[in-house]
Amino acid sequence: MSPQPARSAPTPIHDSDDPRLADYVRLRDTSLRRHLESTHGLFIAEGEKVIRRAVEAGYRPRSFLLAERWLPGLADVLGGWPEAPVYVVEEALAEQVTGFHVHRGALASLHREVRHTVDDLLTSTRLVVIEDVVDHTNVGAVLRNAAALGWEGALLAPRAADPLYRRSVKVSMGAVFSLPWARLDDWAGAPDLLRRAGFTTVALTLADDAVDLAVVAERLRARPQKVAILLGTEGAGLSHRWTAGADVRAVIPMRAGIDSLNVAAASAVACYVLGG
Repeated sequence: MSPQPARSAPTPIHDSDDPRLADYVRLRDTSLRRHLESTHGLFIAEGEKVIRRAVEAGYRPRSFLLAERWLPGLADVLGGWPEAPVYVVEEALAEQVTGFHVHRGALASLHREVRHTVDDLLTSTRLVVIEDVVDHTNVGAVLRNAAALGWEGALLAPRAADPLYRRSVKVSMGAVFSLPWARLDDWAGAPDLLRRAGFTTVALTLADDAVDLAVVAERLRARPQKVAILLGTEGAGLSHRWTAGADVRAVIPMRAGIDSLNVAAASAVACYVLGG
């Protein structure tokens, strides 16, 4: 076996305009980041735990941007990737570059990979299917809920937010690295695609014919089958096409004059109730 190359010393950087920090520029600018990250095939992980989980999941680091205090705690991770430069900055400089207070003082840029296809996911028995949820925080939370509650994967419609965007990754606490997910090519045909693959599709909706989610769970337990939960966008909910195309329309009963839950909270309830 060839010996692993030795890691060079971390590189201190003192100028926010240093081109070596280009991967980390203006992380709060969603439109800029969408273009930069897709063009260069990268994504950003924030915080020691998330960086560690990304690397342990097999994503290859391009570089690390760290406050000096994080060097000892991440020494094993850094040692495993000697070819990835380590840029050491003062936290005030990190804030200047990224556009926000990096309170964890640790960032990494990693190479994107397409790890799963829609066909891969269709062999599962429990899926969450996200229509046009555009808030990255909600997408990250939905994937975290699905992973925590034993669901096997997620499918995302073309307009849904990016699971590898920094906010999605952060909120999911790295669940986006462990839960298989893929993006649908055909939004309109998704309910039919799932049905042909043997799934019973359960649309979470306020439709007039929606059945109590607990009743749906009882029916599914009586006749075990593959299940896909359809989740809609934050404002309008599921589209008419996905609602009408679902096998079952289900509702979480509400009290106190509240008509619905945030989509991430609703996904947690649905994954728990239908997970048996």
